[in-house]
Formats: sequence, structure tokens, C-alpha cells
Amino acid sequence: MDKYKVVIIDDDEFSLENLTFGLEKDERFSLEGVARNGKQGKKLVAKVQPDLLFLDVELPDMTGMQFLQEMRDGQSHLPYVVFYTAYDKYMIQAIRESAFDYLLKPYDEEELKGILERFVVRMSGQSAEPRRPVVPAPGASPTFIVFTPTNDMRALRPSEIGFFRYCSERKQWEVILSGQPPLALRRGTTAEQIVQYSSCFVQIHQAYIINIDYLMIIKESKCLLYPPFDKVTELLVSRKFKKELQERFCL
Repeated sequence: MDKYKVVIIDDDEFSLENLTFGLEKDERFSLEGVARNGKQGKKLVAKVQPDLLFLDVELPDMTGMQFLQEMRDGQSHLPYVVFYTAYDKYMIQAIRESAFDYLLKPYDEEELKGILERFVVRMSGQSAEPRRPVVPAPGASPTFIVFTPTNDMRALRPSEIGFFRYCSERKQWEVILSGQPPLALRRGTTAEQIVQYSSCFVQIHQAYIINIDYLMIIKESKCLLYPPFDKVTELLVSRKFKKELQERFCL
């Protein structure tokens, strides 16, 4: 029987070596390659077409959730994904919505064996059925992960978010959520990274990125949003972004 092809994407050398060692113990699997960032990982997945992908939640150039979204958008081959992460179990529900399973670092040998067994069972019973997508289909409000200033992880859905605001005093972005206090993002998070979380996030100003699904009207160069964000009056559209916004959405 042909072995199941495996790829690992992780920039932590110690964790990578440990997982490599664990996979080599199971003769049903063949490790076909490793990558240390998302850019390398996409090329490797396209080349190898693995059956199973172990993916770090936080890579040097993107998050694991961003990697999955880009892979789904750009590749027809969708391997089963196991998030390989040092973060605790409060992220499990969000992770399970987008991946086959998760494996905590440093991993327990029995946990790895259990994941591999579940994968083999899934593949054996799958026959000719199409694979389960690794991320929700468009319009399903896919979960994505952000990092806070204390390096905690938070799972969010676009439907919870009215807009993002840049705080120049603290030099960091924050998320304005429905019915919740603003959530500060880790320093170093850029506008470019934020708009990649979802196609509904659109930059209108150096200090503002809105959820276009809540946009009601642009009046006097200000964006007015639908409830529950209808009381917000600060969302100024700058000249730099106004033309692009009008052309993109025919406003």
C-alpha cells in the first residue's frame, strides 16, 4: 500500500525535529518535506500534494488561518490539516472549525498516534468521496485568528467586527466589536495583514479599516454603518482611499 504523504510547516526547529521523529515511527506515513514559513509552505504543498499537513498556528510571514485561506483560494488540492501549536486549548473550537485536528507542543506520543489513527480511519472510509474543505466556504463567515499585545490568541468572525482603528499613541491597531470592548492587537500588526483576514475588510483611511458588509452610506466623506455600529461617526474616508473604494464597490 502506498504511504500517506505528509508535509510540516513550522519555523520552530525543536518542534519540527520532534514531530519528524514521531512520524518516522509510523510506516504508513512518509514525510515528503518541511517548510519554515508560509511562502515556502505553499510551494511545497503545491509540489508534493500531501495527504496530511501539520501547520504551525503562527508562522513568520502569516498565521496558519491565513495560510489555509490562501491555499483554499489558490489551490485545488486540499490536504487534511492538523494545527501544530503551543497555545492552550481555549482555541480548540476555532481550530476545529477549520482543520482536521490539533496537536499541542510539546506533543504527547499517544496524542500523535491518536491523530494518525483518526486520519487513517477517515481516509479508509472516504473512498471516492470529495475531501472536506480546510476552511469554510465563501459567505460562511470564516473564523480567523488575531494576536493580542500579550501574545494571546483570539478567534474572531467578520460578522462580529464593525471596523479596525489605529491608535497612534499606542502605535497599534484595535478591533471594534459588537457588544464588546475594543480588542487591542499585537504591535507590529499591519493594515495589509488585517485586510487579508477577510475580503469584507476594506481600508478607508490610514487609521481605519471597515467591514464593508456594515457600510450603509458614505456621507460628507464619512462612512455610516448599519446597527449595531450606527452610532459611530469617526470613520473618515481619506482621498487616498476614496477613489479606490468607489471603483471597487460602485459607490
